[in-house]
Amino acid sequence: MTGLNEKARVLVTGGSGFIGTNVVEHYRSLGHEVLNVDIVAPKNPAHASLWRNIDILDADKLRGEITNFDPALVFHLAARTDLFGTSIADYPANTTGVQNMVDILGMLPGLKFSVFASSMLVCRIGYRPTNELDYQPSTPYGESKIAGEKIVRAVDASVMPWVIVRPTSIWGPWFGSPYRDFFETVRRGFYVHPAGRRIRRNYGFVLNAVAQLARLAELQGGELRGRTIYLADYEPIELKDWADRLQKALGARRIREAPMWVFRGAALGGDVLKKVGWNQPPMSSYRLNNMLTEMIHDTAPLQSVQARLPYSLDEAIDITCEWIRRHPA
Repeated sequence: MTGLNEKARVLVTGGSGFIGTNVVEHYRSLGHEVLNVDIVAPKNPAHASLWRNIDILDADKLRGEITNFDPALVFHLAARTDLFGTSIADYPANTTGVQNMVDILGMLPGLKFSVFASSMLVCRIGYRPTNELDYQPSTPYGESKIAGEKIVRAVDASVMPWVIVRPTSIWGPWFGSPYRDFFETVRRGFYVHPAGRRIRRNYGFVLNAVAQLARLAELQGGELRGRTIYLADYEPIELKDWADRLQKALGARRIREAPMWVFRGAALGGDVLKKVGWNQPPMSSYRLNNMLTEMIHDTAPLQSVQARLPYSLDEAIDITCEWIRRHPA
């Protein structure tokens, strides 16, 4: 439950996306009144009646829909998340859209708590910030999410209660590229791991992430109100171990390893393909660098309010693999 009302009104912007679909289902399954505001139709057909086709950049239409609904709980997940933009101006949903939401939520009489989704890419992969305001972006997308965080932080959290979450690499049912691609590559026996490399990362299973978000809502932020926190499972995943577990769960061919020169050659080839217009080649120098870089985040703040996660790594893998079998690509 939300800890707000027995039957609370819950608004999810971006509720047709990956994390949003799971948040919508969580609250819908508990009997809450849920509204999904998104510019694309829901991934889950069961959510069709909850969807309103509204762009968060359309301030007037957005204001009308939200004020009429008057939610007690808001999850603002809507965003442009690709890395194809060449400047922050290419990401108005992450700046103007956030400002529109802040302006509207500040007017809601029934609002009890709000969550604003940022991104781990406010810092380059591998960089560990020293505090919530320590930014090291490497992409215009990351810069746009920093701007969004600053907009939220300008609001007094005692007046409009909020927490900013930075999802790490989240995976599980209803996911898409790139992590479903990873599962499919393992399933088809095509995944090859860099020989001798053991890379640890704070990934997150989506149903654990939903439980964490629901706990924040239940506490209305608690001691984390007005804070910025990372959203991830607490124990880092070691990529080769993860791939081996997926291989067994999917009944796929055993994971192979290849020397680094193979990966570097593939990365250079991918760089050439990007220059001639292929935005997402299977490998590039950017992807290889990300693949080889450890990604460890401070999850202690979130762990202080949600000490135990509901799903172990093996349970999460089983749930996800079963979902893949029921939802073939």
